[in-house]
Amino acid sequence: MLMLNKTERDPPSFILNGIPGLEDVHIWISFPFCSMYVVAMAGNCGLLYLIYCEDSLHKPMYYFLAMLSLTDLIMCSSTVPKALSIFWLHLKKISFDGCLIQMFFVHTFTGMESGVLMLMALDRYVAICYPLHYSTILTNPVIAKAGLSTFLRGVLLIIPFPFLTKRLPYCRGNVIPHTYCDHMSVAKLSCGNIKVNAIYGLIVALLIGGFDILCITVSYTMILRAVVSLSTAEARRKAFSTCTAHICAIVFSYSPAFFSFFSHRFGGHTIPPSCHIIIANIYLLLPPTMNPVVYGVKTKQIRDCVSGILSGSKNTKSQSI
Repeated sequence: MLMLNKTERDPPSFILNGIPGLEDVHIWISFPFCSMYVVAMAGNCGLLYLIYCEDSLHKPMYYFLAMLSLTDLIMCSSTVPKALSIFWLHLKKISFDGCLIQMFFVHTFTGMESGVLMLMALDRYVAICYPLHYSTILTNPVIAKAGLSTFLRGVLLIIPFPFLTKRLPYCRGNVIPHTYCDHMSVAKLSCGNIKVNAIYGLIVALLIGGFDILCITVSYTMILRAVVSLSTAEARRKAFSTCTAHICAIVFSYSPAFFSFFSHRFGGHTIPPSCHIIIANIYLLLPPTMNPVVYGVKTKQIRDCVSGILSGSKNTKSQSI
């Protein structure tokens, strides 16, 4: 009897079934997944290396960008390798504890992503509205404390997820119709009461996503007021151009999140499950892929540093020849 109860409460493993309904084309779906992951790894590692090596990038804006790149690397690496092993090798099994660990990393670093975007909005607010005090307000200790606070917020709010999930009894099978262990996808396999999981998940979404979106909205409202009050059109253009890369990052991050949130609640019966799973994966893959590309294209200082490194390497090569 004890063994039976133990089996019901802690299944030895789960089966991640990939994208339901599209199993026959998993191999084709894997190619864009793999391509985006390679771009994300190369782009974000390149940005981190550039910010570390170039003294001209040792500024608050680029420290926050380094936080975003590191968050993106961990966020996509927590899901994509397992998804590719499902698509390519049909390695669908994941241990119960491994599933809980993946769940913790996915939700912690998606929350961290949102928090860093909020910090970057505050950075742009200070840079545009208080340009003379920018370096005195955003000192290195302040930046470090802001980043650590954002990380601890995510950890402290997400760490109950594995415990709330582990306490549940599981007797509805062990097949998860997903490519990774999402909190509610795992909880729905339980035959116990998951109301606490659902309510706490909604509270966390409001405390992280809702708070961050509010701060971003207020920051950009103040930025718009400051930009509009500038005397010339050229000054307004230059001031707002410093925000374009960050606005793109916000769009890439929050658009799939909003679609997933509203489709689950208002289009659950009309939108196929495969669409939900694809959007959930895009939410974790699109920002890490596009953020380094956008910042590389839109930020003049980064373009100049890359050009300098490339021209320097070419000069070195020509001298050696």
